[in-house]
Amino acid sequence: MKFVYVAGPYTRGDVVINVREAIKAAEILRNHGFIPFVPHLTHFWHLLFPHKIDYWYDYDNAWLKKCDVLLRLSGDSAGADAEVGLAKELGLPVYYSLVNLIDSCSTGS
Repeated sequence: MKFVYVAGPYTRGDVVINVREAIKAAEILRNHGFIPFVPHLTHFWHLLFPHKIDYWYDYDNAWLKKCDVLLRLSGDSAGADAEVGLAKELGLPVYYSLVNLIDSCSTGS
């Protein structure tokens, strides 16, 4: 099973829709045998125990380093773009399409 980091917009646009879209992608990944990590879910943690943005970036980057691949959801996001940059530095494959990720990883690529 591959661990997939789901990167995408959070604060740009509607936060609720952005969180929903990340969770929807994670559900599809899980249904195909992947283990998704959704950094957007810290939204709920932050509501109870707020931290500065750098705390969350550090937290998310620590998880990204544990993943095998990154899925970049569409939409404008400096944070997700930075996560793509880190994934590339780490030599992780980056996919911009859920279908391409599923097809590529299911064929052993």
